[in-house]
Amino acid sequence: MSGWDDAAGWDAIVIGSGLGGALAAHRLAKAGARVLVLERGRWPHRDEGDWSPRAILSDLRYRGGTPLSVRQRGDRRFRPLPMNETVGGMSVFYGGASLRLRPLDFGRWPFDYRDLEPFYTEAERLLGVHGAAGADPFEPPRSGPYPFGSIPWSAPAERIRRAGEGLGFRPFPIPLAINFSGADKPQCVRCNTCDGFPCAIDAKNDAAGILRRAEGKGLTVRAGIVVSRLRIRGARAVGAECFDQESGETVSFEAPLIVLAAGALGSPAILLRSGIGDGGTGTLPIGRFLMRHCNAVVAGLFPFQTNPEQVFHKQVCFTDFYEEARDRDGLAVGVIQDIYTPDAGVVRRAAGGVAGAFLAKPLVHRLQNLLCVAEDEPDPANRVFLGDETDAFGMKQVRIEHRYRRADRDRLQLLVRRARKILRAAGALATHVWPISSFSHAVGTLRMGSAGDDAPLDPAGRLRGLDNLFVTDGSTFPASGGVNPSLTIAAGALRIAEGIVNRRTS
Repeated sequence: MSGWDDAAGWDAIVIGSGLGGALAAHRLAKAGARVLVLERGRWPHRDEGDWSPRAILSDLRYRGGTPLSVRQRGDRRFRPLPMNETVGGMSVFYGGASLRLRPLDFGRWPFDYRDLEPFYTEAERLLGVHGAAGADPFEPPRSGPYPFGSIPWSAPAERIRRAGEGLGFRPFPIPLAINFSGADKPQCVRCNTCDGFPCAIDAKNDAAGILRRAEGKGLTVRAGIVVSRLRIRGARAVGAECFDQESGETVSFEAPLIVLAAGALGSPAILLRSGIGDGGTGTLPIGRFLMRHCNAVVAGLFPFQTNPEQVFHKQVCFTDFYEEARDRDGLAVGVIQDIYTPDAGVVRRAAGGVAGAFLAKPLVHRLQNLLCVAEDEPDPANRVFLGDETDAFGMKQVRIEHRYRRADRDRLQLLVRRARKILRAAGALATHVWPISSFSHAVGTLRMGSAGDDAPLDPAGRLRGLDNLFVTDGSTFPASGGVNPSLTIAAGALRIAEGIVNRRTS
């Protein structure tokens, strides 16, 4: 490929290895660029420990050394929040849900659904998504079928599907980026440790797998590298200053193109430490408008064991209610999905007190859960910023402030009421709601837009004021929509990377 300046050795540095970084790196390398991917986490272990609920959910096997400091849900003080770190980012722990945003979700975006549709199709191909085109009653237009068909319903999924249909809803198979039938890598054994777990046999089509298969083809991954700041010269980012966790040394990398993809929490922190945005040079709203969806799990207690064979059953999705608040709020309501039940020890610790004791074995085996994912409003007060304290690497600690608006909670409650109705129709005797406080769906802190007053990025994903710095992760979202953001992150990264390639070769 012509048009790349190779004076520094690397044509492009990609910071972060989640879906946003991996898909951008993959596209740039495919175009002939020599790409260096920097990731603070290590490669997934891919061993029996990755199937252990205690190791992953309780002992936090992949926990990084620098927890975030978070104030949320009415907290008066900041509390530490440990985060997983690994090559592949949060895609290593997701359950593979790969839903597209709908055309009406793009009202705040600087382009529309039609502009992203070809990249959705390409992302589904690269992620090997299994799905049933046309089954989703609110499915947006698509230019082709899924790469693979959906798998048969397991018994727990069939229970929820039948209950939903009996209520007049239209459940459909969740499109999943899991290798159920492809011949080029291990196939899923349909265990019950997928959502929230790394895949021990590499059957989940996560970003780590994409990078592993692309290594040596113009792409190199350096794991264990913590990026502290970018080095800026005039209107260009010329390199990254880093800490090598293995050697304990400070290292620097340079390239004529920098792609930032450290996630909606990490990317703004790197820019702020580089003196860009609020509190630094310029007035870009770096770190603001944080969204993460307004989510909850509704658990149903049944008079029988709901999954005695412990089989995979994250299969059922409902979008029947997606547009019910659009006229009132201008936003989607969201979706309801089947989700697995953690083991008894994890449930007891999460519930605590009387509820935790009540859910001791064998009652935990009588639970079946539905996940409610509601869109949340972009609010400038919800933000990522830097505190005065320093972390283990001598960098200013990342702080997060977040609260939901009343309308966000109202949209969630609409889904919760429907989820309870479905569970009772399926045979549940009682239900309980578990709020979710994680930032696994975090988006929006470096949003794209046509004007710079509230959008640090232009429609091409380039940071305003710097000619060669692009962002390709979930921080680019101007709105969260009502579905898991993973597929849109992947498609958006491909779109931005395609624009970079075309710009460099024109």
